[in-house]
Amino acid sequence: MSDLYQAALAAQKNAYCPYSKHPVGAALRTVSGKVFAGCNVETAHYIAIHAEASAIAAMITAGEREVAEIAIVGPYDGLCSPCGDCRQRIREFCDKMTVKVSVYAQDGKLLKTYTIDELLPDSFGPENLAGL
Repeated sequence: MSDLYQAALAAQKNAYCPYSKHPVGAALRTVSGKVFAGCNVETAHYIAIHAEASAIAAMITAGEREVAEIAIVGPYDGLCSPCGDCRQRIREFCDKMTVKVSVYAQDGKLLKTYTIDELLPDSFGPENLAGL
C-alpha cells in the first residue's frame, strides 16, 4: 500500500469531527520528498479545517511550497474527493497538469486518481497574477 495512504489513514485517526462524524485524513509529498499529513478539525460554530488544508498548512509551516502528490482517505469506502476550497488550495501549490490526487477507501483500495486540472478545470492560479 502507498506510504501516503498509510500517512493519511494515521492522520484520519486523529480527526476532530464531533459534529459531522466525517473523519478525513490527507497526506502529501513535496517535490523534495518530505511527507506532511493532516486531518479535519471542526469547531462548535461549524467552521472546519479540512484534512487537505491541514496537510498543506503543515507543509507551509515547515518551509516547503511545492506538492508532488497527495492522498486522501474518507470515512467510508466511497469516493471522498476534495471540496472546491481544498481543490483551490492544492492548486496553489502544485503543477496542475502533473500532480496526482489519489482518493482511497478505508481498506487501502485506490478508488480514483485525478490531476488538479481534472478536478479544477480552467482554474485561476498564481500565474494569473504574474506581472500585477
